[in-house]
Amino acid sequence: MTESPTEITLAMMRETLYTAVVCDALDGLGLRHQSPRLPLSPVTVEGVLVGRCRTTLWADMAHVDPDPYALELKAVDNCQPDDVLIAAAGGSMRSGIWGELLTTAARNSGCVGAVIDGAVRDVNKMREMQFPVYARGMSPYDSLNRQRVVDIDIPVELDGVTFSPGDLVFADIDGIVVVPQEVEAEAITAAWKKVHDEDRTRDAIRDGLSATAAFEKYGVL
Repeated sequence: MTESPTEITLAMMRETLYTAVVCDALDGLGLRHQSPRLPLSPVTVEGVLVGRCRTTLWADMAHVDPDPYALELKAVDNCQPDDVLIAAAGGSMRSGIWGELLTTAARNSGCVGAVIDGAVRDVNKMREMQFPVYARGMSPYDSLNRQRVVDIDIPVELDGVTFSPGDLVFADIDGIVVVPQEVEAEAITAAWKKVHDEDRTRDAIRDGLSATAAFEKYGVL
């Protein structure tokens, strides 16, 4: 039996759903590019990260910042429970734009993870905190006078995929997937159904049914 969208909570999604099945559900709705094809890997802990997008737009700089850290601190302080901080930095490795102190502050505000299209630092400290962070890689450089947030709480793009504030985002070892709010109910219902259909298909194959016969019976692969 599958629950209706209003009954499928974020906690239930974390226990049951994952990026591949959510991607499949979005494919079925005609949204075939909702996962950036970028090397955004888990650098702290593995598992399934699920939350709401809290967006930041970053730019490289080569001058003294007249108001250092202003917007990134505002974004972190504005985080709400179940937010995932999205840093659209264009893949820049100029500095580590996310680290221990921002993680500590974000977590205090209820943030559950971060997706950084760039570099991070203080990785061992973040691992100790068990805070999920996905990033392009690591850099020991401070962002001061190297990179800064130029806008917050606006739609941003990672590999042409739009992440809007409040959109549902999933991240795991397979990648990152964003679910637009306008199709969230349909997508989550479809993903939930497919997970349970896959369970039946897997059990049937384990019991000796061929992959072809299982697909013909359940229509899931």
